Amino acid sequence: MTINYEAEYNNRARVPEHEEIFARWASDADAYRAQANCDLDLAYGDAERQKVDVFHPNGTASQDAPLIMFIHGGYWRSLDRTVFSHLAKGLNAHGFSVALPSYTLAPDASVQQIIDEMVACTRFLHNRHGKKIVASGHSAGGHLAACLLATDWPKLDPGLPADLVSSALAVSGVFDLRPLIHTTNNDALKLDEAMAARVSPILWEVPKARTMHLHILVGGAESHEFIRQSKDMAERWAAQGAKTAYHETPSANHFTVIDALADAGSPLTQDLSLLANHVAG
Repeated sequence: MTINYEAEYNNRARVPEHEEIFARWASDADAYRAQANCDLDLAYGDAERQKVDVFHPNGTASQDAPLIMFIHGGYWRSLDRTVFSHLAKGLNAHGFSVALPSYTLAPDASVQQIIDEMVACTRFLHNRHGKKIVASGHSAGGHLAACLLATDWPKLDPGLPADLVSSALAVSGVFDLRPLIHTTNNDALKLDEAMAARVSPILWEVPKARTMHLHILVGGAESHEFIRQSKDMAERWAAQGAKTAYHETPSANHFTVIDALADAGSPLTQDLSLLANHVAG
């Protein structure tokens, strides 16, 4: 069967109302940023977009609680952390601090360079807060969260704990980038087969030195390819010993699937809180 990769991976074309959704996100994010307890524009590197915002709960967070990172999507080539500030709201209500980073966008950075930036941001946050990190993200951010989960931290720096990132939640992620070669997204990503395989965490060996928890969520109204990728990622990493869970949100499309993070009582927020409590426990 021939797959129309452009149709399968062009989420903006699949969701005609995406501009209205983006405008709502930006408005909600501005409103939350204006009243939240937060540290904004922290530099984790020298480049213009190497900044991270950290949103704290109004009450006192547990000293043992990890820091939750949420990485935005946009196919590694668009959007910005400031559009998603409101997604910290639900987790803040559960007593967790939430970090939202930006990163250099393609084509100014390759996917590998963007992975490296998120690794650098994770090290910065650990050094600044002295906490372990729970990685989460949406779309391209889901891919980046999985990459952080699979990173061998002591190999990068013997002073870093092996379990610096031992739990992750990937929402509507792209874990195998090879199909994107056949889409217009590759005009910015500039991937060839070898490069796409190298940055595809579905093909990576899962580190055995620690127990890894990967929860994967996808919208029930998303394309066949996004649902397939999420299922395949959960199955392949489970086969290597990771503890994985796969869920679909009925009727949610690629963009509305993350709205629930702004709601403290939503199943998505509660699932991410459970992952964080597992790290703390």
